[in-house]
Amino acid sequence: MPNLTRSLSLQKQGRERIPGLSQLLSKRPDMFAPGVWPGYFERAQGVYVWDLDGNRYTDMSIAGIGANVLGYADPDVNAAVKDAVDRGSSCSLNCPEEVELADLLCELHPWAEKVRYARTGGEAMTVAVRIARAYTGRDRIAFCGYHGWHDWYLAANLGDEDGLGAHCLPGLEPRGVPKGLAGTALPFRYNHLDELEAIVGRYRNEVAAVVMEPIRGEDPAPGFLEGVRALANEMGAVLVIDEISAGFRLNTGGAHLVLGLEPDMAVFSKAMGNGHPIAAIIGRANVMDAAQTTFISSTYWTDRIGPVAALATIRKHRATEAWRHLGHLGRQVKDGWVRSAEKHGLAIEVGGLDPMGHFAFKSEKAAHLKAYFIQLMLDKGFLASNLFYCMLAHQQGHVTEFLLAVDEAFCEMARAIQAGDLEKKMRGGPATAGFKRLA
Repeated sequence: MPNLTRSLSLQKQGRERIPGLSQLLSKRPDMFAPGVWPGYFERAQGVYVWDLDGNRYTDMSIAGIGANVLGYADPDVNAAVKDAVDRGSSCSLNCPEEVELADLLCELHPWAEKVRYARTGGEAMTVAVRIARAYTGRDRIAFCGYHGWHDWYLAANLGDEDGLGAHCLPGLEPRGVPKGLAGTALPFRYNHLDELEAIVGRYRNEVAAVVMEPIRGEDPAPGFLEGVRALANEMGAVLVIDEISAGFRLNTGGAHLVLGLEPDMAVFSKAMGNGHPIAAIIGRANVMDAAQTTFISSTYWTDRIGPVAALATIRKHRATEAWRHLGHLGRQVKDGWVRSAEKHGLAIEVGGLDPMGHFAFKSEKAAHLKAYFIQLMLDKGFLASNLFYCMLAHQQGHVTEFLLAVDEAFCEMARAIQAGDLEKKMRGGPATAGFKRLA
């Protein structure tokens, strides 16, 4: 059992100063195992994380919420960033690397011709929606999937309906979102083309954009993506593909390339900078030029570190064909979860892309089981949850040792369930509900 004295003390202090404790919902300790999850890190290198109490863990969990696709403190990316810092990361002129990165992104995505930048995924999606609205002169957005915290998206929950319930957190409160945005965000579910057809039937000449993730926990049904493209064309709406999570998992670039989908705009962040803030909005020239007809501008979108980190990350990702490694190890982890669960009589449901797999306990005590699993894995030296985002730094040995630990943990869990003393064995509380797309 790791000593967490400093880690838990800082969490108590943090709650007094920071609403919600973390800036990111997905990093809140109560999403894992409150009272057990270390919460803060002192250092991270490769696949290893050291907490404030000096405990070292092998991270087989969320890889910086998918941002660190190469691994923590990747030496090649770090060298490029350190050089950029030494040469000046910001000044009164623009960095030339933003043009170099734009050329590279358009090379990877031949359908795209122009690029704008931001520094986070959520704000980049908001930029994309603003451009689409400026281009079409329309207000409504049809969307599928999770796309951030901004007003345009949370507007789906204004009124009586829980529009985001099938996409992220059910019952998400849209407090602070202007009520005048009610009816501007129209949800449809992945592989439910009929729901988008219904939106077309009702709002044909009012939809500015169709916004969606290219792939989620399930493969696209035959004709679904082609149907979305056709319906966007029929409405004269901009098709925006959110690659913030899926990008750089199945190839070097957007997953839509693998799926044969050609959008009008695509948005990237997370893995593109291997943990350094950078986001890109790429698109067709006629659509992207609408950015000049509205006001979209920010000082820190011009810093040098983001583009430099992205260039180094993308080049290494492409040179190593990192996606092959991510998929190979990710498949092993998903298969290992299934084997161990069947062996010990635990009911779980496994899904997600191979490089970003997840499982869920099929039980009324799912939140307790998740927290107890996390506790057991921490005791064995692993940061682990019910999902695994693979990094290039993960090696076969890490996966082998992890799956042995999973098997031992599942065995202990099965015994606790049989003995009826699961909650007695827990040192903390149950996990709280998280994003459906990740759970």
